Amino acid sequence: MSERPLYPKGSSSRDYDLICVGFGPASLAVAIALYDKYESTLSLASADRSCPTPPKVLFLDRTSHFTWHGGMQLPDAKMQITFLKDLATFRNPRSAFTFINYLHAHRRLAKFTNLSTFLPLRAEYEDYMRWCAEPFNDCVEWCRNVLHVSPIVDDFKDMVKSFEVTSHNESTGATEKRRAKHVVIAAGGRLRLPEAFPQGHSRMIHSSQYLPRIHEALPVKDQTYDVAVIGAGQSAAEIFVDLQKRYPSARTRLFIRGGALRPSDDSPFVNEVFDPSRVNSTYASEASTRVSDMRLDRSTNYGVVRLELLEHMYAALYHQRIEYGKRCRLIGNKCETDQVGNEDDEEWMQHRILPYRNITRVEDCDPSGIDRDHRVRLHVENTSSLHGHYSSLPSETFDADAVIVACGYSRDAYEGMLAPCGHLRPRESPKWSVQRDYRVRFREGTVDEAGVGIWLQGSCEETHGLSDTLLSILATRAGEMVDSIFGKR
Repeated sequence: MSERPLYPKGSSSRDYDLICVGFGPASLAVAIALYDKYESTLSLASADRSCPTPPKVLFLDRTSHFTWHGGMQLPDAKMQITFLKDLATFRNPRSAFTFINYLHAHRRLAKFTNLSTFLPLRAEYEDYMRWCAEPFNDCVEWCRNVLHVSPIVDDFKDMVKSFEVTSHNESTGATEKRRAKHVVIAAGGRLRLPEAFPQGHSRMIHSSQYLPRIHEALPVKDQTYDVAVIGAGQSAAEIFVDLQKRYPSARTRLFIRGGALRPSDDSPFVNEVFDPSRVNSTYASEASTRVSDMRLDRSTNYGVVRLELLEHMYAALYHQRIEYGKRCRLIGNKCETDQVGNEDDEEWMQHRILPYRNITRVEDCDPSGIDRDHRVRLHVENTSSLHGHYSSLPSETFDADAVIVACGYSRDAYEGMLAPCGHLRPRESPKWSVQRDYRVRFREGTVDEAGVGIWLQGSCEETHGLSDTLLSILATRAGEMVDSIFGKR
């Protein structure tokens, strides 16, 4: 791997061939695809002026450094997809940026092979991504929150000839403007909190902020905290388990809307929905067919948990019953915890999964502010048919010292950024749409698409399939996007 940056930013000019909004895994894959595309010319460009000049590229990211799911780097947490779906292998197995080359460079290839696994630790995979990101540090501007992308019109042609990218410098407070012929928006997801949950509350923690914030909310390890976790997916399950280790005296409750936690389907035939080739057939399908297929395939990714973790959770909850039975025998009490439908008999459990629960309202336990603990009260609707039979109460309540919400992300950040381009959207389209190569579709005759354009990454699930927001196709998609922007070589 070359020690030289691919896109030196020493020039004072603010004109670029490409600006990427965000520098997470999606944009990093683009950087790597560009590097691989122009690698052979880097050493020759200075000596042979006939060689193609690498494009001038800049990445703008709102964070202060590269991170990937920093709030969920839990001990022993493993990847959910094979390491072969890294940032380069599916596009170019000979790339210097493959996970195998990372292991080789760190002298761990043989040791990793002895693990006999395709699923590395999540912490190791983040370190792999950081390692990949290091050569591109000189073409990344950190702490830049991109506000909008505006068209710049060529008065002679009366067509958009470039775009102005406006960002806020979070370090200095300055507003900065740069121009680019091509813009890729890969801003990632915005934290999603259901309507019932107050925004910005010190006791409300989105799963993506779990590790940085949990110790602020719950500073004492052995305190008997009450903690609520909301969600039925992998993140919610991992946090539910981690809380029990992190706070051994705490009482935890996992609230889920459905009747049970369900396993993810990673069987080989179903897993083909994440193959890069599947994007072609998905995009070519009728909208109604895509909706139907997505509904069937949701069990691969949304609201599901890996089977190994489910089995671990069930065993741990069962172990509680063993210990409770022992205590009952010691004190001579009769335990009647198995009466069908009478859930109150399980209040003794330190950790519980509560199905058929819908959080309708969240409020401070003491609105006056006198209570310095700032606990919050969850109003919970029990939608189980058994609840109405055994209880006359319209709802339940649970007072919590912290509430961790694992309800996913919104992928619509691009809509606000593209607001200044709204008049360029095709008149028949109520919202932005993209072509197969992820290029934003503009009204015919308004943009010189031979030389300029905007591309979206991670926001096209509706048209390109479930893999769009995941790691599975990053390498292949990045190569396709680079070829779409700068042509094939």
